[in-house]
Amino acid sequence: MKASEIKKGNVIEHNGTVYQVRDIERSSPQGRGGNVTFRFTMYSVPGGQKFDLSLRAEDDLKEVDLLRRAASFSYKDGEAFVFLDSEDFTPYQLDADVVGDLAGYISDGLDDCYVQVIDEMPVAVQLPASVVLQVVDTAPELKGATATKRPKPATLNTGIEIMVPEYVSNGEKIWVSTLTGEFAGRA
Repeated sequence: MKASEIKKGNVIEHNGTVYQVRDIERSSPQGRGGNVTFRFTMYSVPGGQKFDLSLRAEDDLKEVDLLRRAASFSYKDGEAFVFLDSEDFTPYQLDADVVGDLAGYISDGLDDCYVQVIDEMPVAVQLPASVVLQVVDTAPELKGATATKRPKPATLNTGIEIMVPEYVSNGEKIWVSTLTGEFAGRA
């Protein structure tokens, strides 16, 4: 596939590594006879390492078939996370290093996940934009201190620590953004 045909979201292979294209910049030459160049911002699958690549319009890249399968978190097997396909209940096992920082947002019964599969092998997981987690440890609310918005640290049931508003107490379920890792409201 030519570089000029690649769109955002395509999955390509470059130097033996699989990448997903997130952004494309097209630059046209100012003089006659110049080549149009494309600058791709890509992230490795799995891993999510950023990689920038500049190519001419006629350069070739190999497109890779990436399947996104709807799945739900089932259980943790040692250090690995096991997700079940929502349609045919195929188990997909992903190691902790593949899941990475997203592990702090995965709790029992988490639905609306997508497992990315290349050649029948699970390579990455996409979580919903926000998840419900329970506060297990946070300082009590100070009475009369509601005039200012001061966040306080809270430990959640998955072990991660985030900043929450003062009115949140132990045992409460809250929405947490998986993109920013911030408090997103009460559940």
